[in-house]
Amino acid sequence: MFSSDARNTRRGPFRAPIVIAAAAALALSGCSVANSAADSPAGGQALRLVLPMEPTTLEPCDSSLASTGVVVRSNITEPLIERDPTSGELHPLLATSWEATGDTEWTFTLREGVSFQDGTPFNAEAAALAIDRAVNGDLSCDVEGQIFGDADLVVETVDSLTLKVSTPDPDPVLPLRLSFIEIGAPTDAEAKVREPIGTGPYAIDSWDAGLKITLQRNEDYWGSAPAYQRAEYQWRSEGTVRAAMVTGNEADIAMGLSTDDGAGELGIDYPNNETVALRFSGDIAPLDDIRVRQAINFAIDKTGITQSLYAGKSEPASQIIPPGVVGYNDDLEPWEFNLQKAKELVAEAKADGVPVDQKITIVARSGQFPKIDQLTEVLQEQLKQIGLNAEAKVVETSTGLQYQVRPFILNEGAIAMVVQHGNQAGDASFSVDSYMTTDGQMSMFGTEAFDDVLAKASAQTGEERQRAFADAFAYERNEVVQFAYIARMTGVLAKAAGVDYEPDSATGDELRLAAVSPAN
Repeated sequence: MFSSDARNTRRGPFRAPIVIAAAAALALSGCSVANSAADSPAGGQALRLVLPMEPTTLEPCDSSLASTGVVVRSNITEPLIERDPTSGELHPLLATSWEATGDTEWTFTLREGVSFQDGTPFNAEAAALAIDRAVNGDLSCDVEGQIFGDADLVVETVDSLTLKVSTPDPDPVLPLRLSFIEIGAPTDAEAKVREPIGTGPYAIDSWDAGLKITLQRNEDYWGSAPAYQRAEYQWRSEGTVRAAMVTGNEADIAMGLSTDDGAGELGIDYPNNETVALRFSGDIAPLDDIRVRQAINFAIDKTGITQSLYAGKSEPASQIIPPGVVGYNDDLEPWEFNLQKAKELVAEAKADGVPVDQKITIVARSGQFPKIDQLTEVLQEQLKQIGLNAEAKVVETSTGLQYQVRPFILNEGAIAMVVQHGNQAGDASFSVDSYMTTDGQMSMFGTEAFDDVLAKASAQTGEERQRAFADAFAYERNEVVQFAYIARMTGVLAKAAGVDYEPDSATGDELRLAAVSPAN
């Protein structure tokens, strides 16, 4: 059992999710967005943030999407439990304690005296509605596919501050899964909301589409008051523009930068736990032949990419999760760069009748991470070098999600999609359930045998769990080849000298405003 009787006084560097369109007219018109003297960061009034893109929604059940979560998570809404991204420990938030009360049942005691920003009381009924809406409904919530898959939960209110959650099968990491569900005020279970009402330290003041989102401090917040009275989010697609806004005192924090965007000494590197890979539609020719998928792995010059595009701030990846996550396999090395071997595999497949000249479209979401456009062009050329018909296609976020998340676009032939996956949850199940199982929300193919391997690993605990998932990643590499892993990334943000903030592996998906304060 975990419990905490003390009121959470808001909060150390806790939890993160797994796992970001429009450029606005202000920059183009040359208008300044600098704070007035009354609202300067030193006065603790307004914090100005610039993001790579405008969120498509602020719906809490979609906050596993980085572009949504970086605004919503632990700012507007909050979960029952949160995870420290450094230690991996779970901490109380809207729940003060939890324990397993059966093989498939967990009981949660909720925090007393909490209200939503509209004055509605937070209680077990509100928590149950939020969980049921996110996991058991028909909204196709991102958190459902990424964290829970097809498994429904049975949610029962015992009394106003006690909640029971049951799973179809024993789930040793259910509290960790629930840390990804942001609790919003009771709302329509059959429609997503654009502007949620939560229990967090900030409430939505306004969303001027295409321009900015403004949050106002929640003066009735149950925890400690954050330093800034207001937070203003803008978005610019070019990293150099975002960096210049900080160096030019038009913003206080710029997200999603690369090392050469010009932030200078205001730029900060931080580990973001993201893995970049190509995800294959392995049941569509020519990617339905494992030799073609293997050839692509040999064809990608991962060291060249990480050194040239990312100035050595990233490193070649060998699997979908980073070190430190339960299940990471220390024995796996990145695929070697071997053009001759890649050409031989393609030729062998062609000789057996595989239509290797059919088009493979390399799809990428514009702005998802720095230099994704350039990376996609490099990948196209490297696939062409081994005799494959590759074509790069960079699309905006709303279109990209149709390739990334079920139901997929399936009428365009073979797809190799550039994905960036971050497992800040600390357990391999949060990666494999959505990306590797046959019916995973972001998996384009799998095998029944591999599904069985993953299911058995997910049922384990302790050292057996670590070994089982490590073996599963070796199995995927040798027998399935769902991905071509490219790089483990490093995050970069720019921070004004007048702002105190220490980024961590959660920052790219959840920048908690309560952790930011004026510098002394």
